[in-house]
Amino acid sequence: MNIYDYEVEQANGEMLKLDQFKGKVIVVVNTATGCGFTPHYKPLEEMYEKYHEAGLEIIDVPCNQFAGQTPGTDEEIHEFCTLKYNTQFPQMKKADVNGENAIALFTYLKSQKGFEGFGKGVKAIAMSTMLKGIDKDYKNNPDIKWNFTKFVVDREGNVVARFEPTTDMKELAKCVEALI
Repeated sequence: MNIYDYEVEQANGEMLKLDQFKGKVIVVVNTATGCGFTPHYKPLEEMYEKYHEAGLEIIDVPCNQFAGQTPGTDEEIHEFCTLKYNTQFPQMKKADVNGENAIALFTYLKSQKGFEGFGKGVKAIAMSTMLKGIDKDYKNNPDIKWNFTKFVVDREGNVVARFEPTTDMKELAKCVEALI
């Protein structure tokens, strides 16, 4: 199986088949409306506006698995994102990205790019410290660790990168630019 074999339920209940994105660069991100990383929506939208015509697609999957930071309905989440960040990229139905109820797309993405660390800096140290209290073995499993983990898929459908929320958004932009 590859990325194009998957589909994701949109907020309106319709299925989004990823095979329609063949030949495009795709960023898949699990999001939250009440997280310290929620401002990532701004550079994501800027990237979408800049590169969408050149072949970038962003798939936003709201998730409430991390400290309950996405408590709203799909409609409330969409309203928040469009009013606060003017997001135009497709937003999916709120879903789990870890555990037995994780949507198949995230199970696949994690199998392709596991966790490689939070990098360096204050945010990285804070995330590591917090996760040690939640899951002592967090470094050794591919699970999504927090909101705004991003996966990048190239034009051939290969999962080429995983960016943890602590990674500077400029690094994601560089990766996308190189693939566009």
